[in-house]
Amino acid sequence: MSDEFKVDLTQLGEFGRVLKKSISDLESARKALSSVSAEQIGTARLDKSCETFQERWKHGTGELKEMIEAVDEGVEKTALSYKELEENLSKGLKQMKETAATNAGER
Repeated sequence: MSDEFKVDLTQLGEFGRVLKKSISDLESARKALSSVSAEQIGTARLDKSCETFQERWKHGTGELKEMIEAVDEGVEKTALSYKELEENLSKGLKQMKETAATNAGER
């Protein structure tokens, strides 16, 4: 049964790091674009479109950042839960082994 379901805690941790980096990358991209003034681009219609895009981009990246942070928090909690489960299971199996050895020695 253990071969059917495995959780790689290292991979789970890496996933969390990737999520955090994606937040940083989104923020960097948004900040880089924010320094470009709409007036520098061209026609009034294009300037307005770029300004609208910039506003939507800022709003969208903010929402995406919140979602990524929530997923990252869940991933961290899940990894911690699996780690604790593995530790507790290991302790329980060791205790069972010690108890069985002690009981075998009493016979």
